[in-house]
Amino acid sequence: MANHQSALKRVRQTETRNARNRYQHKTTRNAVRAIRGTSDKKEAEKLLPEVTAMLDKLAKRNVIHKNKAANLKSSVRKHVNGLK
Repeated sequence: MANHQSALKRVRQTETRNARNRYQHKTTRNAVRAIRGTSDKKEAEKLLPEVTAMLDKLAKRNVIHKNKAANLKSSVRKHVNGLK
């Protein structure tokens, strides 16, 4: 276990950040699933900017790799464009 005040603080900060990152990552994955599961073009187009922003934020904070975010955004955009 940590012996210094600063090390104890780092442990607390890491736990907080891990919890936040896990929550945001799971929320984004659910949003991507929701947009892929929809067959209504209007609804999908409404959700698309929100999902794109979520993916960009995760990539900016290094929760996911920037290329993974780009690939997910591309595939979701492709799905939405293919809807009628």
